[in-house]
Amino acid sequence: MKILKYTYALMLCALIASCSSDDDNGQDLTGQTGNIVLKFDNAVGDQDFIFGATYNKSNNESFQLNTLKYIVSNVRVKDSEGNTFLYPIEDNAFIINEEDGNNAGEIYVTLDNVNAANYTEITFGIGIDQERFALGAEGQGDFLDLASEEGMMWNWSTGYRFVRLDGTFSSDTFTNEPLNVHMGSVGTSLDNYREVTLEFPNTVLVRENKTPQIHIVADIAKIFDGTTSVNLSDGYNQVHVSEETTPVIAANMQSMFMVHHVHND
Repeated sequence: MKILKYTYALMLCALIASCSSDDDNGQDLTGQTGNIVLKFDNAVGDQDFIFGATYNKSNNESFQLNTLKYIVSNVRVKDSEGNTFLYPIEDNAFIINEEDGNNAGEIYVTLDNVNAANYTEITFGIGIDQERFALGAEGQGDFLDLASEEGMMWNWSTGYRFVRLDGTFSSDTFTNEPLNVHMGSVGTSLDNYREVTLEFPNTVLVRENKTPQIHIVADIAKIFDGTTSVNLSDGYNQVHVSEETTPVIAANMQSMFMVHHVHND
């Protein structure tokens, strides 16, 4: 019995120490900052996305892509106390370009000088919001030039492309037809900016000596088979500025992200 009690006491101590280590309970984080690395990993269902590969969707259609890019912005994280840290607006827009992926297909976004805290969720926008667009070309900072270079702009009056997919699609009646989804807002008349909030599977610990990595999987298939399932052959193979098709794609993109795991390294 003594051995059992001793063993139980050791296990309890180990558990308490582990929890304390994970949460850093009672640690004074005032004035501390650290970094967060967001790792965007594009996929199609449970498969890693590969340029030129054929992916089946609903309704006996399939598609291939040779371009895959989208914009994320207004990144912010919420801590366990309900406080929100918004990354500085002037630097808070990023192009997730599959061509920039490493050997594992991950595209890295590093957030510097984040307030040290225990974070439980992340929110980000898909595209550029109307408030930022209203600042005019001069108010976009360096991101306007980057977006232009990356082909993520039409012109200033039309605005940004929030997502860019180029490739082909096939169905029972079509083979290798052009597929081009260049969806964004249309000036101020059609707002397709959307936001996504994702809870972390475990607490993200931002510290001076820790740089957590958040692995975000984006299921590209949900662009076409998300909240609404669409047929490419019904006009969704060419999505640009339509008031009918672009809001559907914008809503579908909200459902394509999930946090797969977190590393508190």
